Amino acid sequence: MPYKLDTETQVFFYEQEFYVLSNFSAFQLYWKGQTFMTSEHAYHCEKFPGRVSHIRDAIRSAPSAHEALQVARRHEMSVRSDWSLIRVDIMKQILRAKADQHEYVKRKLLETGERELVEDSWRDNFWGWGKDRKGQNMLGKLWMEIRAELHHAQ
Repeated sequence: MPYKLDTETQVFFYEQEFYVLSNFSAFQLYWKGQTFMTSEHAYHCEKFPGRVSHIRDAIRSAPSAHEALQVARRHEMSVRSDWSLIRVDIMKQILRAKADQHEYVKRKLLETGERELVEDSWRDNFWGWGKDRKGQNMLGKLWMEIRAELHHAQ
């Protein structure tokens, strides 16, 4: 599938210039007293309550964001029961921490101006806009909220 070029009204950050906004981008994250290789690692750890610490440990030590995702998928039956209710808020907190901890990420986010941010994933209809481009694009929406917060704080 060909990747789109950013436009005057939209930024596509799945892969391209603004890849830093992807949870798979290689920016360590200090989250709740622990260091994670990526924000993807931190997000998937949040799916599992403390009683399944072996799953959290496996996610945290996964050698890549993709493998962290795969570990979480293998343990889908142990995901906390309230996950669908809290996942968007958790993701926003993680993204905010990523921008706070990495000046480069914050700068790239602000460089997007007022353009719509789109997680150009054809695989994910919730966090991205999916194969048919009718997905919810929640990751893009959260980044736009954080960008607005940063603008307001300046």
